[in-house]
Amino acid sequence: MVFGGIQKLTLLDYPDKTACTIFTVGCNFDCKYCQNSSLINQSDSKDYIDETEILGFLKTRQNLLDGVCISGGEPLMQDDLDTFIDKLKALGFLIKLDTNGSYPDKLEKLIVSGRVDHVAMDIKNSPEKYAMTIGVPDYDLTPIIKSMEILHSSQVSYEFRTTVVRELHTVEDLISIAQWIFDAKKFYLQTFVDSEGVSQRGLHSYSDSEMLRFLSNIIDILPNAELRGM
Repeated sequence: MVFGGIQKLTLLDYPDKTACTIFTVGCNFDCKYCQNSSLINQSDSKDYIDETEILGFLKTRQNLLDGVCISGGEPLMQDDLDTFIDKLKALGFLIKLDTNGSYPDKLEKLIVSGRVDHVAMDIKNSPEKYAMTIGVPDYDLTPIIKSMEILHSSQVSYEFRTTVVRELHTVEDLISIAQWIFDAKKFYLQTFVDSEGVSQRGLHSYSDSEMLRFLSNIIDILPNAELRGM
């Protein structure tokens, strides 16, 4: 496997754990608000980080870090992901997987095999606006729904999350999402942050007071909803 980046320490990406976050290359979605567009669109292999380098670093962090967050891009696009996770598990790390939910069969295999300890799945928008938000016209939501059902029925720790962008999300969209995933164990509304890594510059976040209002609009539908990033 090859990677596009590494964050050597995070206290935020893995709930209640100290961790390292590694970013796989490539994604099948084209979300304009993605923070990692500079990593997932790399075309020059000299900018990649080899698996041996990642493993070498993590060997120096055994008993210092609790876990490894595997993000992207979309990690489940990588054919060797399960083998790579086995190597991380052998070093004693817990594994958190970030996914857009478009590869349910691969997700289920990792869960059933016990390779992942926590899954964070992005819910990009309401069903009606999903294709527009991910930049894939006429996208079939069947894989997303299947991944949601797999997580609902599994014993693995998981969360759903939506990054809220002023130009893409309305309160009606967020209510629609809450109704869609009403039995989720945990759901986070995340504040969008504009940065140099965002695919489309000029997008905007909502204010803290607006995010609190959004939460109040969905909390009766989804009692486990919380805000993140304020």
